[in-house]
Amino acid sequence: MMIHFSQHQLEKFNCLVQKIKDQPEHYLCFDSVSDFYQAKWLDDFPQGTNWYVTGLDDGAEEFYVLIEYKNHYLKIQKTSETIVSLGVYEDADGI
Repeated sequence: MMIHFSQHQLEKFNCLVQKIKDQPEHYLCFDSVSDFYQAKWLDDFPQGTNWYVTGLDDGAEEFYVLIEYKNHYLKIQKTSETIVSLGVYEDADGI
């Protein structure tokens, strides 16, 4: 049996993203940018995952997060409410 490493890593990313979307109260319990950077679940993403955070400073209470692996992404908007969306960039080259 042959395992396609990139496909396995993409499945790992998608699985974690789905868990975050399904159980945001478990994963998204942070109040500032600084809290986000300390989230232990960030280490569970496959190597090669990138994340970007916008906010005025480490203590910002309203910020946006973009987590990407290959052409798949998770967006988190932390304002007065938390909005989570996930998807695939259609114009990207995939795996």
